Amino acid sequence: MASEFPAPPRFFVLEEEVSSSRYDVEVEKVEPVNRSDAPHCPRCGDIIGLLTWLPPYRVELELHGQELGDFVRSTGYERLISERFADAFRAEGLTGLEGFHPVEVVRVRCLRKRPRHSLTVPRYSVVWPCFGHAAVDLVLNRVRVSRPPACSECRATGIDAIHGFVLEPGTWRGEDIFRPRGMQGKVVVTERFKDFVNQHGFTNMRLTPTEQFVRDPDGLGPAPLPSS
Repeated sequence: MASEFPAPPRFFVLEEEVSSSRYDVEVEKVEPVNRSDAPHCPRCGDIIGLLTWLPPYRVELELHGQELGDFVRSTGYERLISERFADAFRAEGLTGLEGFHPVEVVRVRCLRKRPRHSLTVPRYSVVWPCFGHAAVDLVLNRVRVSRPPACSECRATGIDAIHGFVLEPGTWRGEDIFRPRGMQGKVVVTERFKDFVNQHGFTNMRLTPTEQFVRDPDGLGPAPLPSS
């Protein structure tokens, strides 16, 4: 009888719902806005991320939709998550988020017609998806880059178009949510995280399998497949 090998783990790109959804909201940080230095690659020294937001964590929210969701993208890498999301994430032992600092919502501006029901403003915390060790595969991708990565550690490069990507086998270290090396601007999650979102009905999240994720604003098309 032939041996059965376990299926490789599945990964998904995590984004907010599309604009104009019922949870459409923008975040404006309230002064003073303090930031730390940008992170650098420990091997090549290049900048590999954006400046990190420091306290005080105070925001104004501009609501374009009808209600506030459990997951809100801010500027930079930070995300705002609702109290119920934060509590469930920690209670169920998921990994990969850093921070969990309380955020003061100073004001909510409803830019459309005010909802008929009373608007509920969740208690939000600010978190950062960690820089993971998982790396985007340099060969088995349909990603167009402006230059090949020069550093094998951070794999930083310029990305022009994405028509699906996979992670290099053996590089993922078990985080449920992370930013991968070679594509640190994207947030990637596990199937366990996807099940967690569906089980609790968390709102304002869109999950796309990495191999189906497409971003090609200039219509460049996918990178050619490697020749055999």
